[in-house]
Amino acid sequence: MSGKWLKRTLIPLTVLSLAAVTACGGSSDPTQMETSDASQPITISFFGSDPSPTWNNMKDDVGQAITKATNVTINAEYDVSGGGSQKISLMTASGEYPDMIFPKGSITKLVDAGALIDLTDLIDKYGPNIKKVYGDDLSRLQYSKEDPSIYVIPTNAGVGQTSFDAGGGFEVQNAVMKELGYPKIKTVKDFENVLKEYKEKHPTINGQPTIPLSLNADDWKIMITVTDPSVSATGGEADGEFYINPQTYEAQLHYKRPEGKEYFRWLNHMYNEGLLDPETFTQKNDQYLSKIASGRVLGLIDQEWDYQQAENSLKTSGMAERTYGHYPVQLDEKTKDHSFQDIGPPVGYGIGITTSAKDPIRIIKFLDWMASDEAQVLNNWGVEGKHYEMKGDKRVIPQEIQERRVNDNTNFTRESGIGMYNFSVRYGDGVKDPSGNYYTTNFPEQIIAGYTQPEKDALKAYGATTWKDLFPAKEEFPVKPWGAAYNLPAPDDPNYTVNFQKSQDIVRKRIPEAILSSPQEFDKVYDQMIAELSTDEIKQMEAEYSKMIKDTVELWSQPVAAK
Repeated sequence: MSGKWLKRTLIPLTVLSLAAVTACGGSSDPTQMETSDASQPITISFFGSDPSPTWNNMKDDVGQAITKATNVTINAEYDVSGGGSQKISLMTASGEYPDMIFPKGSITKLVDAGALIDLTDLIDKYGPNIKKVYGDDLSRLQYSKEDPSIYVIPTNAGVGQTSFDAGGGFEVQNAVMKELGYPKIKTVKDFENVLKEYKEKHPTINGQPTIPLSLNADDWKIMITVTDPSVSATGGEADGEFYINPQTYEAQLHYKRPEGKEYFRWLNHMYNEGLLDPETFTQKNDQYLSKIASGRVLGLIDQEWDYQQAENSLKTSGMAERTYGHYPVQLDEKTKDHSFQDIGPPVGYGIGITTSAKDPIRIIKFLDWMASDEAQVLNNWGVEGKHYEMKGDKRVIPQEIQERRVNDNTNFTRESGIGMYNFSVRYGDGVKDPSGNYYTTNFPEQIIAGYTQPEKDALKAYGATTWKDLFPAKEEFPVKPWGAAYNLPAPDDPNYTVNFQKSQDIVRKRIPEAILSSPQEFDKVYDQMIAELSTDEIKQMEAEYSKMIKDTVELWSQPVAAK
């Protein structure tokens, strides 16, 4: 029995039914518990920290197929906003949890509360598909060097990942690029000139004032569209709030990079030129999406998953020309966009089984089934005969289904359930299953079929087949030995947590202030922020983060063993 799991369950918990009571009194080894008959229906409660606007309570086609195959029904609750942190705080205070949880960035909070089961032995005994997908990289799932337990199974696709398309960068409406003759966009100045020229020609769109550039600064999304691009647009590697020196693994808040300051100076310039939406720092997420859906926002600096709902509305409303292309824009031509740098097997955010779960074995078996070839094809392609057909040995999506996926995606997803059931590890784009077909539908032929005509026209003008073709290839960069740092659990230290939050409070106050200041005041405001981020306490926080990165690199070089 795992001593780590035992230690973390010695708190008041819901009694685990059919559990074998240990001599320690009240705790049990989840791998030794009796399990309910797999032929009997079971409902598993689940909490997800991200919103899921198309969740349909498993009444969709894929959900019903999953229940038919496993006798499992998921009773899910999703957080509408806030990333789940507030809800999870309430859970840890009460000691009551759902059976499964996707805690996102709150995993440390749950581990400290003893709320998560160590999954190492469960995976070893009941997770052949999980082990198959991760192979020799299972050690990457371990929590930390000091605590090598596996608390969550990552749900982000990427094992064997070969991305064929871009979903981030700087976005410009295809209508804008067409009218201006598809100019080259390499620098922020090029990006700025395109937006400015088009706005001067078209001060209104659909009867409303044209907005050259809008950003989404609502709560945590300020990191996605406002602050993190200061790294990616200056040749840095995306690692959340930190910049990690690739040679020394030393980390510091990325705002301290001189290049970052110049990027924010450019945003300050955009604001003072009337090109940045003045409501950027006051609008809510819904308002941001509503503006995009109206067709009047010419440019974005965002990830497609953040604005896809609004882009789907543009397609449904017959405004496909107002959808966006992706461009690898940099502050100047001296650096390269690292979007496609190889991070190795995906780790970090994932699903854990809580100590409130009455039947961990049944749950891990379900999660393992979700990692199977059958389940991955079902989740990515849908139901055979309804969402795809077999023509010879090739999976093919019928034209009428493809049109719905492109032009009526929100309703189609709600009805079909395709892509909604990412409850376990899964292969990434570019990986083929035993039949010779790709696991996902994100491969060149299918991606191109999914583009609107304005996208196809723009790509043809640039001599490209997908948006990825415009970006530097992964072969131009080394593999990141620490993976994606923003997905790693933060150091387990209250002082670190307090000081990191202080840094966030400073940044979220000063960055908007700096961008909205006059050009003459920018340096004063920005330099004040740097001084506030340079206290001994924050430097110690950075040192702890640096140690975590170094420990992670060391940990991942060692194999994982069952306990």
